[in-house]
Amino acid sequence: MYRRPGLSARLKLTLSYAGFIMVAGALLLAVVQLFLLRYVPDGVLNARPEFGRRGQPSPPFIPNQTDLREAFVPRAFTAMGFLLVLGLLGGWILAGRMLAPLTRITDAARMAANGSLSHRIHMPGPGDEFRELADVFDTMLQQLESHVAEQQRFAANASHELRTPLAISRTLLDVARSDPTRDHGEIFERLHTVNTRAIDLTEALLLLSRADRQSFAREPVDLSLAAEEAAETLLPLAEQRRITLEVTGERAQTVGSAELILRVVTNLVQNAIVHNLPTGGTVRVHTESHHHMSVLRVENTGPPLPAELIPILTEPFQRGTERIRTDEHAGVGLGLAIVHSIVRAHNGILDLAPRPTGGLVATIRFPHAPKHPGPTTARAPGR
Repeated sequence: MYRRPGLSARLKLTLSYAGFIMVAGALLLAVVQLFLLRYVPDGVLNARPEFGRRGQPSPPFIPNQTDLREAFVPRAFTAMGFLLVLGLLGGWILAGRMLAPLTRITDAARMAANGSLSHRIHMPGPGDEFRELADVFDTMLQQLESHVAEQQRFAANASHELRTPLAISRTLLDVARSDPTRDHGEIFERLHTVNTRAIDLTEALLLLSRADRQSFAREPVDLSLAAEEAAETLLPLAEQRRITLEVTGERAQTVGSAELILRVVTNLVQNAIVHNLPTGGTVRVHTESHHHMSVLRVENTGPPLPAELIPILTEPFQRGTERIRTDEHAGVGLGLAIVHSIVRAHNGILDLAPRPTGGLVATIRFPHAPKHPGPTTARAPGR
């Protein structure tokens, strides 16, 4: 971006410093003129005679106002010139020392603009404005580097996940074209399954991007109603797997996107059902209001989870188990990543903890909805 040339900050500070000294000197001269010389009379001044060696009176020299001005003004201009040189030289040196931290910050920003995000300023010295600016800039670089690395890893994983179903589809189409006698019904069924998985993955990626941008309207949401709706939707899946699904608790109001919060609850309940015991497992969904927070807790039985696995479950394309699911609820590895992103976009907290006897406890805490008049969500019948 072109900008017309102008004075540097160092030169501006130098001129300001020199100008301040000159103004201060001029004020001192004005004080001398107004409060000292004005009281000295002009003309010939008479004084009491003094006697010399021979007894002859010799009148002393008494300078008047004109004499004082003639003696003071040239020296005053000399002093002002010295102050001007001192102000320019001293101001240039002081401005350079004052702006040295800003130069380090500028160099770091230029390196960041060129793509190097690993550089840090690490400004030494006491906590002043430049030190605070440098610390904030270091924090921004750290977060930006982490975000870029996460986006690159996410893009690589997404490309890998999308390439797999596309490659399978191409293989199936090649098989159908090369062998016309093959049963096309089986190929079409497998193509349908693979394409469904690709569509689910694409929709999950779009939903994750939408949550990260926080581009959604906010309205009052009752977590208990979202829990009931998610349980009702996933009840056939739970019955198919012989999983007991329980929903308990009380009203828990928060503010956010009803659609996204329902997706959070649905993803958690679906994961709790799928990652459960082969048969006879349990999924418990509980809502409550506690300490100005609306709490949703989803707990399931299942195989024991190692503690080192818990922190990476919310990363994209991470799964709690290695077994591959081929049914209609096959995951794309974004369930908990979407949950974490949506919760974070709603200023909430997601806490994952393994159960001692196996399974997982997922607890979400949303800020409680402020109490003010307005439309409220109707409660479902039977509650």
